[in-house]
Amino acid sequence: MSLAGWALILVFIAILLLLAKPMGAWMFALYEGRRTPLHRLLGPVETGFYRLSGIDPAAEQGWRRYAVHMILFNLGLLLLTYVILRTQAWLPFNPRGLPNVAPDLAFNTAVSFTTNTNWQSYAGEATMSQLSQMVALTVHNFTSAATGIALAFALFRGFARREAGTIGNFWADVTRITLYLLLPLSILFAVFLIANGVPQTLAGSVDATTVEGARQSIALGPVASQEAIKLLGTNGGGFFNANSAHPFENPNALTNLFQMLSIFLIAVGLTWTFGKAVGNPRQGWAILAAMLVLFLIGASVVYWQEAAGNPVLHGLGVPGGNMEGKEVRFGIAGSALYAAVTTAASCGAVNAMHDSFTALGGMIPLINMQLGEVVVGGVGAGVYGFLLFAILAVFVAGLMVGRSPEYVGKKIEAREVKLAVLAIAVLPLVILGFTALSAVTPAGLAGPLAKGPHGFSEILYAFTSGVANNGSAFAGLTAATPWYDGLLGVAMWIGRFFVIIPMLAIAGSLAAKKYVPAGAGSFPTTGPLWIGLLVGIVLIVGGLTFLPSLALGPIADHLAMIRGQLF
Repeated sequence: MSLAGWALILVFIAILLLLAKPMGAWMFALYEGRRTPLHRLLGPVETGFYRLSGIDPAAEQGWRRYAVHMILFNLGLLLLTYVILRTQAWLPFNPRGLPNVAPDLAFNTAVSFTTNTNWQSYAGEATMSQLSQMVALTVHNFTSAATGIALAFALFRGFARREAGTIGNFWADVTRITLYLLLPLSILFAVFLIANGVPQTLAGSVDATTVEGARQSIALGPVASQEAIKLLGTNGGGFFNANSAHPFENPNALTNLFQMLSIFLIAVGLTWTFGKAVGNPRQGWAILAAMLVLFLIGASVVYWQEAAGNPVLHGLGVPGGNMEGKEVRFGIAGSALYAAVTTAASCGAVNAMHDSFTALGGMIPLINMQLGEVVVGGVGAGVYGFLLFAILAVFVAGLMVGRSPEYVGKKIEAREVKLAVLAIAVLPLVILGFTALSAVTPAGLAGPLAKGPHGFSEILYAFTSGVANNGSAFAGLTAATPWYDGLLGVAMWIGRFFVIIPMLAIAGSLAAKKYVPAGAGSFPTTGPLWIGLLVGIVLIVGGLTFLPSLALGPIADHLAMIRGQLF
């Protein structure tokens, strides 16, 4: 460990805190449907979209109608993506002449990008045409991210409105978020990436001569445009197989820092938006504080373990930290922080190979995802997932003070608690169930490259990543098989939409309630005690469920390592 490494972590958090309020204020204007400086330029585009589609943006929707429209929208995009991937050999912008994507892989990829998971069981530069990258995948990066933010807006309205039967208009929310937030940010970030050497071209490849005199064909494409929204939308699916470890996606330490900031940017700003929506910005700061406490703990452990290195290699005379699977241009601190950020944020982009991390260093990304992707979390999904834990926390607090629980002026009753538990229980049930199934069947056991505890970790990581809609992987797992393509596709769909539906039901229930002013016996939900309770509930409810699986995988790996065994 070094002072420079710790400084990187602290500077990263400090910059995020500075950006939280301005980012949140911009999104609050979109939440309210107010005009922004971009409306003069993009307002006619928004209006034209409504006219062409026959949508009335002022027509409010109840939670059921909001949910139905959201699901139909995503199903339509899923089918479009599947068709493009299955026919890409006959479509234009395929300079490398790549064949159609296999049915099981096309299904897995379509579900993956629809659910904001962006799990990739393929090498992008060798599988996807330029058209598939731009239309099937990059478009999904916008729409899945916009869907997540729109759902967060819907839950905010549930808390903010009084005796209302509606929670907004899905089409208006998605349109405004895409036009006035995701699109301009992505353009700015893409230009920055191009200036730093990230390619943006329709050319398929370029030939180069190596220092040995050999000829090499280097894949190219519209990388910067996909990279920008991949990170801002916490999508994570890279243009290249190596993802953000590839120099064409992440050329240097400066782009590495900006990529990490962009992953957290919108999710951090949404906490301030929530506080403003409920009329008390301190509520948003309290949620952000709890998120950052959990994140700082995880990032510190990853950095500590990777900097400590492998004692087996130390015994063989190889000193220093664990540089296996890491890029020299980022180093241990830049790689460890990136791993903590991407798994805390439901992003899945990687600049190092998590399968090569130390046992406990690789355990933290697993825990980040197994907590429900709420440690900052994905765009929209992180904050609405955290609010589900807040409902449980205030219920526990209500029991402690001996009165009905209240949160930001709304009484939390049995219906909200049951729905929150239902949404949170999806992750452990599917992760543990699908992991167990794959760990005892021949088709599942054929996937992991490693054997023993680390092989189990590879399977566990895959289903954790899929259900949590993260998309990163322990690269030792061979996932491009019908078994994993199919089962992970089902896991990703359940992990996304089986959480969303109960959450929207909570939003509708809360919107219909009266406002309940805080009384003398109300539990405070803005101070250190509340932040500590939030952290505790997330760790207990989200973490204890997974202790058996962690013991079988990363912890067993660690014990093997300190006994002098390479894993």
